[in-house]
Amino acid sequence: QVQLVESGGGLVQPGGSLRLSCAASGIIFSSKGMAWYRQPPGKQRELVASISASGKPVYADSVKGRFTISRDNAKNTVYLQMDSLKPEDTAVYFCYTLQFTSVWGQGTQVTVSS
Repeated sequence: QVQLVESGGGLVQPGGSLRLSCAASGIIFSSKGMAWYRQPPGKQRELVASISASGKPVYADSVKGRFTISRDNAKNTVYLQMDSLKPEDTAVYFCYTLQFTSVWGQGTQVTVSS
């Protein structure tokens, strides 16, 4: 059974930082592309960043230069380092991969507010 478990969300002030983690199980992690999506309140889910099995990252324009996606294949974990956070980054953040079908984590809330 494939499982993705996110952690690291919380409340942070504008300009602050958070690091999200996503621990994967039930897949050959090193062979999988991984991604982070987010869903702001009242809006559709959107792609934030992805990382290929070889480690190549891709970012949404809205987070370029502020967020960094990385992976640790020894720990079966993908990370999202979020710096210079803005109120518009407030959302539920989801980890994603594809294993015959879409696999989503349960989500972790990130709130950026003073």
